[in-house]
Amino acid sequence: MRKTARSVHIAPLALAAVLVGGLTATTAAPVQARTEARASVQATDAHYLRFDKGSVTNSRLELVKRTPGRDKVIKTYKAGSGQVTDTCAVGRGWLPNAGASKPYAVEWHRKNFDGVINGLVIKISDRKCHNGTKRTELFIHSEMKPNGKQGTVESERWTNRNPNDYYSNGCIKLNPTDINDLFKRLDRIGWPKKLYVVS
Repeated sequence: MRKTARSVHIAPLALAAVLVGGLTATTAAPVQARTEARASVQATDAHYLRFDKGSVTNSRLELVKRTPGRDKVIKTYKAGSGQVTDTCAVGRGWLPNAGASKPYAVEWHRKNFDGVINGLVIKISDRKCHNGTKRTELFIHSEMKPNGKQGTVESERWTNRNPNDYYSNGCIKLNPTDINDLFKRLDRIGWPKKLYVVS
């Protein structure tokens, strides 16, 4: 009789534990699913950047959205890259091409970078040119102070003439208005992970 009574008391407790556990599992599953869905949305490659080389001071940086069929160019910016077209000239040449099989990675971006270049800066991955020379310290940037405003020294003040500020040490260079626009758009729609370079 005592054994039966004890079983009767344990059974409701076990049942309650199963029900609570089941409820927890049921509640956790949709939360987990929502988290995973959010993560997968952030990980999608909905947008990318494409640099179309024309000349070292007159090329195009495009913000592109992936769409069924033909991808859609959302915005095009005038851009420069390097001082010469030799892709192996370290610190002077424009960027080596990077197609669909191996694009540049967009590694990080900063709004208040303080270094040799300043302000709004996007870091892209290193790249070897056709002869194996490694190109490093590659960025998309402009000429501005670390706070994004125009300064008085040449490297912090965009002039667009004498010298032509689209020249760079091998990076992609935009004027301050355009890089500000690019950052605002990417903050709104999400930052791309890839940069393609074509000519």
